[in-house]
Amino acid sequence: MKKLCSILLALVLLSGCFSVNYDNGELNIFMPGEYISDEVIEQFEFEYGIKVKLTLFDSNEAMYTKLMTGTSYDIIIPSDYMIERLIDEEMVQKLDKSKLTCLDYLYEGVLNMDYDPNNDYSVPYFWGNAGIVYDPSIVDTEDVESQGWAVLQNTKYKGQIYMYDSIRDIFMVAFKSLGYSMNTNDEQEIEEAYQWLLQVARTMDPAYATDECIDGLTYGEKAMGFMYSGDAAYILSENEDMAFFVPDEGTNYFVDAMVIQKGAKNVDNAYAFINFITDYDAAFENSAYVGYCSVNKEVLHDITLPDGDFYENDAYIPRDMTELDETFHNNEKLLKKISELWDKVKIQ
Repeated sequence: MKKLCSILLALVLLSGCFSVNYDNGELNIFMPGEYISDEVIEQFEFEYGIKVKLTLFDSNEAMYTKLMTGTSYDIIIPSDYMIERLIDEEMVQKLDKSKLTCLDYLYEGVLNMDYDPNNDYSVPYFWGNAGIVYDPSIVDTEDVESQGWAVLQNTKYKGQIYMYDSIRDIFMVAFKSLGYSMNTNDEQEIEEAYQWLLQVARTMDPAYATDECIDGLTYGEKAMGFMYSGDAAYILSENEDMAFFVPDEGTNYFVDAMVIQKGAKNVDNAYAFINFITDYDAAFENSAYVGYCSVNKEVLHDITLPDGDFYENDAYIPRDMTELDETFHNNEKLLKKISELWDKVKIQ
């Protein structure tokens, strides 16, 4: 999300008295695109004398493929299930917590998750959940709240929906609507989810898209669609007529986190960045810019105050995790199966 820089960061950038001004080498970060404020990067470089090189990926799977070629980075920012895989395959190093100053002010709800129970390998970066963004002037709020994910099958809204073109995410919607775990390996449950998505394809005239959904819902090209909370927060901030709802059947509760690659060349610089990006000023600016939920608990409070960037924005802070909410697990068997089925859905 493109937000104005905080006054504090602007003043710091203009004032040499805050600068350390020493040459401390470089830092190579591998992360998703559009996921960090340029001003925050500039401030880190200014304070520490460390040159940051960003390399971007568009999916966790593409990131993993690049790592398998032997390419080396210092910090990688994958999602929970991919971190689980990287830990299992010993591709990331165990953290030296004596070098981390940030752990005490991180939000407890994103710590000690299943993919890294003691945060021995990862420090949270952003987090959120997924739900339905909709236009209440077209889509009845009662329909959304009573039908949950199944509202995406309601033919009253044919031609008005986006289906997110992401295999794990879209099957999550079907699994949750049917009352199943999104990490299932049960063949019958997978088949039912496939049939659920086929029904949408055959009866709803959906538009399959990824980032195009954001502008499309912001500017009224469609009236409803699946959306991650950070993107939903942006839409609601740009168009106050839109609403966001997380179905009671459960959703994906995700955490993207920072890990240090095994064999990283600039480990001390990586620790410096992790501490910097999770500290209050940088965390506030970064969350305001990107739109995803901060892991700093003070930022969570302050950014939603009346003068904050996300005051009265229903999508910014996810609801507390329920027993039906889940994180994705590394499950190659399931991914292979649903990838084949998703290709069949989209040709309907």
